[in-house]
Amino acid sequence: MRTQVAIIGAGPSGLLLGQLLHKAGIDAVIVERVSGDYVLSRIRAGVLEQVAIDLLDEAGVGARMHREGLVHGGFDMLYCGKRHRVDLNGLTGGKNVMVYGQTEVTHDLMDARVAAGLPTYYEASEVQVLDFDTQRPRVTFTHQGQAMELVCDFIAGCDGFHGVCRASVPRKSIQEFEKVYPFGWLGLLSDTPPVHDELIYVNSPRGFALCSQRSKTRSRYYLQVPLTDRIEDWTDAAFWQELRLRLDDEANAKLVTGPSIEKSIAPLRSFVTEPMRFGRLFLAGDAAHIVPPTGAKGLNLAATDVKYLCNALVDFYQKHSEHGIDTYSERCLRRIWKAERFSWWMTTLMHRFPEDGPITSRFQEAELDYLLNSHAGSLSIAENYVGLPLDFAEPKS
Repeated sequence: MRTQVAIIGAGPSGLLLGQLLHKAGIDAVIVERVSGDYVLSRIRAGVLEQVAIDLLDEAGVGARMHREGLVHGGFDMLYCGKRHRVDLNGLTGGKNVMVYGQTEVTHDLMDARVAAGLPTYYEASEVQVLDFDTQRPRVTFTHQGQAMELVCDFIAGCDGFHGVCRASVPRKSIQEFEKVYPFGWLGLLSDTPPVHDELIYVNSPRGFALCSQRSKTRSRYYLQVPLTDRIEDWTDAAFWQELRLRLDDEANAKLVTGPSIEKSIAPLRSFVTEPMRFGRLFLAGDAAHIVPPTGAKGLNLAATDVKYLCNALVDFYQKHSEHGIDTYSERCLRRIWKAERFSWWMTTLMHRFPEDGPITSRFQEAELDYLLNSHAGSLSIAENYVGLPLDFAEPKS
């Protein structure tokens, strides 16, 4: 087979890139190691910045998002038993975020790809990316028992943290930065009305909690737990009981509990790889970086990687320019490190670490008191949370 761009991975970043390239008249084939149903079964966060909303509109898949997504103009931060609202809209001159689950984003992109008749190979095994340091990269894989070879101009590695693309880069050509946190998030999804119209971030003596949502009838809650905990250790009743111990009285009075649809424990890490381009192989999304979910940046960073890469490929094919390709990594990393810093800072501010003594909680409370009672402090949180605009200025040397 022959195509212009081979996309490895059919998560939201790979599907969004495929859809944007299709709109630009550029051929792309997607290769995914698991089934489409499995991709849709992965429960992820769903707070979209304006940049991600605009990209989904540009891709032609934003209609359902605008019908069903929940526009949030702020969120609450709870510490010392009291809630304080961060007014995103007021502080940033009218910017908001939208709550729309990553599963729904993926579903919309899948539907659009099927409707356009674009090729996607699910359940591909033995995937290899080859010759990406030449002008004729190749992807080989097995599909339904048949050996396949895909010759292309470029390979987009959108295959996640454990994918084959980053693993195929020579170790001497790549530098990886990583911080693993000593706790995870126990998440519970339930068909119950959210406890609050907006998200609640909780700093409590018992650990972090987050009250989130997927719709007006479906809630998503998280608890900070030790990495040694297992799902089997947590019944629904135990989860709800612990959540109540971390919430304020007002939230407890409004909390509606019910059976879980899904429970999972996700470890937290900060991870960045440099660079993100290796010849004609480009990394995007979780293949290149992971952020703790505290800052709500994961899906949004993946979307902006895709936008920079799409623009670079459009310039290559339509303007015969390699400038966007040559500066892809620098442009992405400028944005990534800012988001990584914010996510690390939020995680440090809101969680209790095993080594922390009583003085650390006092530091956190003092910082939260300053931030939430200072215009400058609240503005800093709000600007980072709603996301920075895309920057197509020349990368700094």
